[in-house]
Amino acid sequence: MVAFNGVDAHTGGYLFPRMGPSAVARLAQETDTKSAFLRGMRRRDMLNEATFGVLFVDDPDDLAQTGWGVLFPEDVSPEVVTALEPLLRLRERDAGRRFHRYFVRRGESVSDFLMRNGMGPGPADPNVVPYYLLIVGPPTAISFPFQYQLDVDYAVGRIDLDTPSEYAAYAEAVCVAEERAFSRPAVHLFGTRNAGDTATALSASRLVQPLADQLASRSSADVVSSDIGPVATKARLAGLLEDGPPVLFTATHGLGSEHGAIKEIQGSLVCQDWPGPLAVAREVDPAHYLSAADVVAPLATRIVFSFACYSAGYPDQPYVSSLPKKLLSLGLLGFVGHVDRAWGYSFLWKGAKAQITSMVGTMLDIHKGHRLGNAMEAMNSRWASIATQLATELDAARDDDKLIDDRMLAWLWTASNDARDYVVLGDPAVRA
Repeated sequence: MVAFNGVDAHTGGYLFPRMGPSAVARLAQETDTKSAFLRGMRRRDMLNEATFGVLFVDDPDDLAQTGWGVLFPEDVSPEVVTALEPLLRLRERDAGRRFHRYFVRRGESVSDFLMRNGMGPGPADPNVVPYYLLIVGPPTAISFPFQYQLDVDYAVGRIDLDTPSEYAAYAEAVCVAEERAFSRPAVHLFGTRNAGDTATALSASRLVQPLADQLASRSSADVVSSDIGPVATKARLAGLLEDGPPVLFTATHGLGSEHGAIKEIQGSLVCQDWPGPLAVAREVDPAHYLSAADVVAPLATRIVFSFACYSAGYPDQPYVSSLPKKLLSLGLLGFVGHVDRAWGYSFLWKGAKAQITSMVGTMLDIHKGHRLGNAMEAMNSRWASIATQLATELDAARDDDKLIDDRMLAWLWTASNDARDYVVLGDPAVRA
């Protein structure tokens, strides 16, 4: 059975019922293999660029080579632009002639945007459009699908805050961080294992623990630490954000509400305090999850990678989740999270070892000091490989009447969606 991540804020049970592979396979067979996402990722996988999508550079962390650009909605508030000016001046100083400001027209597609700026499909050419691109504003102005598709070939982030003063605070935090001397940051992994709960049992044993082991074996063991299971409480998570290592990885349930109605708590991180699925339906106690309202102090953490439903945003009536917005306004530099539901199948495959190579690669690159958008290329490469295999299998089933194993199709479809739905919130050029 496919176990979905997510807890219903109203009932204390699961957001989504478990589904058998055959039911998931039926959903997969409705996928349009000519969609912009699958088409773009198949092209990327075929190119298999050693440069991970950016041409003509020796060092993808050097902004003078890769460039940096900002994408404003055409009706952006002048106060927001003014608030971000310190960050824009910093990036212009570093990127030089490869710094650009863009204004995206309402409803404009990625292909139209790139064509209007002299760029066709294919790996990023910083002489035309910069590799690092920061979207400013909510997904109602520049959509999540626009961000996903642009991210096929570019390192893309989004900053969406509520007030000009919050934008100014974020810009200041990035500017201050850029002036620090570099040292490899410590990494902490936080994963729940709630009572009677299959989803967190799997994520603890097949995601967090293997990830901790592999990171420790590939770096200095004394800079990798973890809280898994009973110690992964709300109080512990809050303490880690305020006074913990610079890099934090979390794997928990995400809190949800019907149709994303309660924006303030959608995507909040459900901690070990949650007793597991309740026999009698009742609202989840706020003491069981970390929400935006619980974060008030300046943060020690610089980058968060969160495996949880809706941790980054909600796709229907789209919005960015409140928790990462609050974190970014209090000193966090970058947040990697999920739009839409998270899928246990994304790191499982027919009882094989944990499928976490891309996450290991991304976390190691963050630890080594690579820019966040560049570090995410390991995740994008995995998406390209899975999307190619998915599209090939679906085309064969439709054109050649080939029978496909339901379990394989379910895994390919959920893993492809899962990989696509990770987004960077914040400037993609930040480092831990």
